Amino acid sequence: MPSQLAFLFVAMALATGRVVRRDTADGFPNPNATQLGFIENIADGKLSNAPPPPSLNESSIPICQLISFNENFEVAFFSSLIENITTDEPGFTLPTEKKEEILEILATVLAQEQLHAIDASNVLKHFNASLIPEPCEYVFPGATDINSSIALAATFTDVVLGTLQDAAEGLAVNGDLGPIREVASIIGQEGQQSGFYRLLLNQKPSQKPFLTTNVGAFAWSALQQFVVSCPFNISEIEIPIFPPLGVAHVIGGQTIKPRDQRLSFVANLTGSSEAEQFINETSPDLFVTYFSGQLLPISVPVEDVEWFGENAQLRFEADFPFEENILVGLTIASLTSKDKFTTYGEVVEATIAAPGLIEVTDEGLSWDLLSEEDL
Repeated sequence: MPSQLAFLFVAMALATGRVVRRDTADGFPNPNATQLGFIENIADGKLSNAPPPPSLNESSIPICQLISFNENFEVAFFSSLIENITTDEPGFTLPTEKKEEILEILATVLAQEQLHAIDASNVLKHFNASLIPEPCEYVFPGATDINSSIALAATFTDVVLGTLQDAAEGLAVNGDLGPIREVASIIGQEGQQSGFYRLLLNQKPSQKPFLTTNVGAFAWSALQQFVVSCPFNISEIEIPIFPPLGVAHVIGGQTIKPRDQRLSFVANLTGSSEAEQFINETSPDLFVTYFSGQLLPISVPVEDVEWFGENAQLRFEADFPFEENILVGLTIASLTSKDKFTTYGEVVEATIAAPGLIEVTDEGLSWDLLSEEDL
């Protein structure tokens, strides 16, 4: 293993799957000039030295806060994954040659994510944002071995690729054209990562002709499921947090088969003012709305509704119209109070619970870069 990796462990994975921040030699998230140079060398590139834009719309601050928060999450995840592979934790053992190659790649990915986080933080500092997100304590449910960890990385990278589309559009609407070029460059970089993870999982590297879009509120809500605690008040970031929408048998990076089928969903709507009018209704006028590629939102009615428990917990089913819409790759589901949307933002306004993350894969390629014999 390259000796430089020893300096990149910015988190410690515990048996519970939690990741706890600790001080590191690279100084992340606030490195000095020498430490930053070290990170840049591992990342195979430097932070941009272009001057910041002259101004930033107040409405763009939450966009930058979300990007910063997400990048800190990714740093913690890849730090934990590197730690588990390095120390040969059960389920993370690889042959020596393959182990060194994977660790070298992941070290570069980690350093690149650190630079993404530092860049977003620098923007917030420059414009005196009231809150600059710091790394939190996280848990990564379902990431119990190298395959499930890579599958989870593939899924949240897909979500990021869609969310950055929304960020670029939001910045443009706010008149903040300066950061858009940088956001676009990160989209490309994350896309390269996604292709690598998909190859490790025996999938075609390019998922769809037009990658699935997302909205900031759904990404922000999804991230909350990984957070144990943060050294700041999350509510200070002015982005809605929706009750989580669970998809039965689809957890983390797990996938479903490419066919028309009916999916089961679950949501705990306790405390949701948007859901009050529907609670205990056996035939509520609710819909599952899907994002896939650049298609307009696809809505189908919920069926077989069942309320259970003392609180407003809901189980239901909905069709997954794969064939008509070619729902290969990532689909993002939300529980909505209406259908027939013409924009993605309209879906947020009608959402009761979200997001449900669904990955549909093909039969897979013949090679096996992470074969059972290696694990």
